[in-house]
Amino acid sequence: MLRSIYSFFLGMFTAGETFIIWLILLLGFDLNFLNSSLLAIAIGGITFFTIKTVINYKFLKKNKLTRKEYAYIQRNLQDAKKKISRLQKAFFSVRTMGAFKQLYELTKLSKRMFGIINKDPRRFYRAERFFFYHLDSVVELSERYAMLAAQPVKNEKMYISLKETQSTLEDLSESIKKDIYHVLSADIDDLNFELDVAKHSLKKLDYKPLDDERSTKE
Repeated sequence: MLRSIYSFFLGMFTAGETFIIWLILLLGFDLNFLNSSLLAIAIGGITFFTIKTVINYKFLKKNKLTRKEYAYIQRNLQDAKKKISRLQKAFFSVRTMGAFKQLYELTKLSKRMFGIINKDPRRFYRAERFFFYHLDSVVELSERYAMLAAQPVKNEKMYISLKETQSTLEDLSESIKKDIYHVLSADIDDLNFELDVAKHSLKKLDYKPLDDERSTKE
């Protein structure tokens, strides 16, 4: 999302730059309309691709990824986006409250994982189980569940199948929660470490915030 915003503003900037250069060439250097236009577009294009290359290089360096790795992650994110769209379609097609709540939860969790990886691509390799197994299973079962639930007439076999699918989807929901926790586990560990350090420092200093607050009031 952030990279899309950068690209938009970069495009706006280079478009403005191209127009200004065109005016300078046309009016200040007395070039004809065609030559001014071609030269301005060339300069604008060089500026756009140079700045974009620098931004991409800094982004990849910050995330410790190669171009090949980033392209691979982006392909998988695009595939995941299509699958989540299918999941949303199944979610909107159900009519029972139980199915609605269950598919809503699965859609929300899947979007949450997608958002985490889209924002921080280097986490992708900790989320492969979600992208290559759990998401596929969720989408296929959700579509099947929505299709069966929409049937006006159901026999005993269909009810059993619906119940089994619902149970499996519940298990998958828990699995995706574990996937998200696994992806964020390093952050949680860092936070816990920082909290432990802060508590240890306060204890060592025998610092009591409530005492300070009382003395201030007095």
